[in-house]
Amino acid sequence: MEQEESSVPGMMGHNAGNITVKVEVRLFNSLTRYARDGLKPVSMELPAGSSVGDVLREMKIPGSKVYLALLNGRDITSSLYAAVNENAMLDEGDVLGLSGPVPYSWGYGSPVV
Repeated sequence: MEQEESSVPGMMGHNAGNITVKVEVRLFNSLTRYARDGLKPVSMELPAGSSVGDVLREMKIPGSKVYLALLNGRDITSSLYAAVNENAMLDEGDVLGLSGPVPYSWGYGSPVV
């Protein structure tokens, strides 16, 4: 018996298209203007197989505005001035932190995150 193709990468079976993942998105610095409810974390339910790029498109955040992206506390950019890895896949319960440019603090002599 042949299995049906799924529209979700890596998923098989007749109901694979209905599987979703819940993620939390936290926006910082200049990206807070893209939040739906002020400074509160944004809970999102996305189709399984969604990526960081899908979150950016859903929230209408230009990738060029993201200077730091942390997925579960780990930096997902390849280098300091590289673009965020929009292909990073999301799993159930992931926390995605996105920040615009970090303001410089003269009091500390270095950027403050």
